[in-house]
Amino acid sequence: MRVAPMNSRFLDACRRRPTDVRPVWFMRQAGRYLKPYRAIRAKHSLLEICKTPELAAAVTLQPVEILDVDAAIIFADLLLPVEPMGLKLSYVAGEGPVIENPVRTSEDIDALSISNTEDLGYVGEAIQMVVKALAGRVPVIGFVGAPFTLASYMIEGGPTRHFLKTKQMMYCAETLWRRLMGKLVDVLGDFGLLQVTAGARALQVFDSWVGALGPEDYSRYVAPYSRALIERLRSSGVPVIHFGTGAGGFYRELHAVGCDVLGVDWRVPIDQAWMDVSYRCAIQGNLDPAVLFAPLPEIKMRVHELLKRTGSRPGHIVNVGHGILPETPVEHVKAVVGYVREFKL
Repeated sequence: MRVAPMNSRFLDACRRRPTDVRPVWFMRQAGRYLKPYRAIRAKHSLLEICKTPELAAAVTLQPVEILDVDAAIIFADLLLPVEPMGLKLSYVAGEGPVIENPVRTSEDIDALSISNTEDLGYVGEAIQMVVKALAGRVPVIGFVGAPFTLASYMIEGGPTRHFLKTKQMMYCAETLWRRLMGKLVDVLGDFGLLQVTAGARALQVFDSWVGALGPEDYSRYVAPYSRALIERLRSSGVPVIHFGTGAGGFYRELHAVGCDVLGVDWRVPIDQAWMDVSYRCAIQGNLDPAVLFAPLPEIKMRVHELLKRTGSRPGHIVNVGHGILPETPVEHVKAVVGYVREFKL
């Protein structure tokens, strides 16, 4: 299945085609900093919003209307695929996601299902609703977590600082690790293609925890599976964005596994990163989310400096270097869009 292209400033940049101005969207552009989202969240849990297509669609559309961004990203959660695999997921206030039955043994991996991805059909339904509501105004971005990030949550049972159990499996039980990662490629690949079938016109692969690794471990234990996943997603014909948090020490390795767009966080100079991958893909990023708390003149200076760094070469998509923070002033986010649109080299 290969999808037909649509006209879009964002999609043109993904393909390194010239655009009138830089496209801009924001990771976590739907969330707690928006009053309409808080109103919905006050009545529903995170998982309820994700699993109710009408609510997920409404939340996805909010930043498009409020901010006038160049793409919508479907409101979902990285960990949704662990449930059809057989794990019990919940969200605990102040702690974040908790997996009640983490994966630690060979028997745990044997028990993981790879055949129930259709259980995630509610995400596809939400995408269909968003596509219909937008009527071609901007494209919808779907997303999946990268295999390493999903594996680390599944093994640790929730957020972690040291990734000790994850790395113990990598180092001490490499056969188990590779079996787990292979199953994740199957599930995440099917989930991404489900989103494309529903109408997503780009996919982002989030490797949120990959900064816990060094380049050698990434290349040995992770890269083969990220490559397999991204190849599968790209077979659909939509561009794939590959983003890793805290991966400034090995963004060349991230690029090498394949992508149409390399997302970089604020810890690296974006022009250096782009040059170091020989401009062989588009580049996305990389304003520090904390800069959005600065006075407007400072924000404007930072945005224009970012745009100067990437110059006139086609293929830069403006974004923050990770997600928008919950307390961010909405007017400051709107101002960033305006500063991008007014910029001329």
